[in-house]
Amino acid sequence: MSAVDEKKVNAAGQPDPNWEPNIVGFACNWCTYAGADLAGLSRMQYPPNVKLVRVPCSGRANPQFVLRAFQKGADGVLVAGCHPGDCHYATGNYFTRRRFLLFQRLLEFSGIDPRRFQARWISGAEAPKFRDVVTQMAEEVKALGPNRKLREEV
Repeated sequence: MSAVDEKKVNAAGQPDPNWEPNIVGFACNWCTYAGADLAGLSRMQYPPNVKLVRVPCSGRANPQFVLRAFQKGADGVLVAGCHPGDCHYATGNYFTRRRFLLFQRLLEFSGIDPRRFQARWISGAEAPKFRDVVTQMAEEVKALGPNRKLREEV
């Protein structure tokens, strides 16, 4: 068991009740990242264990990025972009939707619970929605426990 996994279980081998999931979010620069920025500027409280990676468009969030996040220790991954029809690059979010619907099946085949991955549409003016989505995801992933599939040993 790696040092990272040892922190996630107590002496009895039960999950640590203080454990918090590590969530990586790939956020569209034009919408979701702006919504996250607005949430921060508005001093909205959301889980600090959500780390955002800004991408030019949700269509640029390659499934390999998601797999790599799981390999490097993410317990959950969020890909978020503009609402359909509002993409700065016209069709990037439609591409994202098609790509990640198939990707969820690949995750399930790989043994990763598909609930650990979510794709959402959040505009730049929807700071409360951003807060609610990441809070809900953190709660759902925490209920699933630590991700042990596809992980590289540290």
